[in-house]
Amino acid sequence: MLHTECSLESNKIMSRIWNFSAGPSALPLSVLEKAQSELLDWNGIGASVMEISHRGAEFMALAESIEADFRQLLEIPDDYHVLFTTGGATLAQALIPLNIASFGQAADYVVTGHWSNTAIKQAKPYVDVREVASSASDGFRSVPSSDNWKCSNNAAYLHYTANETIHGVAIRQVPQLPENAAPLVVDFSSSIASEPIDVSQYGIIYAGAQKNLGPVGISVVIIRKDLLERDGQTRADILDYRSQAAKDSMLNTPPTFNWYLLGLTVRWMLEQGGTAEFKKRNELKAATLYETIDVSGGFYRNEVAASARSIMNVPFFLATPELDALFVSESRKQNMLGLKGHKAVGGIRASIYNAMPLEGVEVLTDFMREFQRTHG
Repeated sequence: MLHTECSLESNKIMSRIWNFSAGPSALPLSVLEKAQSELLDWNGIGASVMEISHRGAEFMALAESIEADFRQLLEIPDDYHVLFTTGGATLAQALIPLNIASFGQAADYVVTGHWSNTAIKQAKPYVDVREVASSASDGFRSVPSSDNWKCSNNAAYLHYTANETIHGVAIRQVPQLPENAAPLVVDFSSSIASEPIDVSQYGIIYAGAQKNLGPVGISVVIIRKDLLERDGQTRADILDYRSQAAKDSMLNTPPTFNWYLLGLTVRWMLEQGGTAEFKKRNELKAATLYETIDVSGGFYRNEVAASARSIMNVPFFLATPELDALFVSESRKQNMLGLKGHKAVGGIRASIYNAMPLEGVEVLTDFMREFQRTHG
């Protein structure tokens, strides 16, 4: 017999703000509404998806369909495994050298911001980290040309961060490297599914879900199968990507509700037209915001080289920290959330991931023009 309980008053109106948070970030409204409608009874079984066994037929079928959708979204070749892993990208940054490098083996790293440095920190206990290029000298406002990357001859892999969430710097094209270069291992956390990518150009792609793919607490790792054949280093079974692949990401109990929400988000992106459609939307949103900054006569400043500007995370600054703070305070009164810049750099940051519609960016740019008029 099904349980029936009193619900909240049905006429309660929920107010949704424009969420520019960098992560955890906004989820598509239709995804939230779908999850809400299925919270008490998923798939007609009389329980929520987070209450059923991950080893039961219902959830295993769901996991299989989510992987199929994800493969379709990114056009992932058959010679790649897709893992849905507990935790975030920082955990992957430690697990990758454990799985595909020998202890102390050289591993090349390109440094373009905060998260590149975090990746190095996680890898240093396991590999000989070699910094082959860095834009630290200009405050991470550009991307070093791949022509000048000093790659090692014997590196296990070459790592870079595709989109620096804090500094607003992006590498959007596959670097031009010699044919014998080490496999590319790339953190796509804040730009995955924002535009088409050629997965076959990479050895490993990894990403925390909480930007474009769903909620915090689950990540994706797309790994070429030949890399799983490497011995790696001594590690517990739970840290072994081969074991995770063999058990379809269910070596232990996975974060099932997060996985389900990821699946809803991926399905939403497919229904919206896939990564090609989101590239058009994201480039338009970014152009709208950057133009407002660039024509402000210096009232707003984005200091990233134009060729390296992110289409996902747009940092900018006003004349003083006090004016930055006032901007954030006033924007909150206009139903905009998450515009305070990261403490590492300050200023303002607007994260405009796939779930942010153009309308939200236009609300922000209208506010920016009015703020300049009254405080300029």
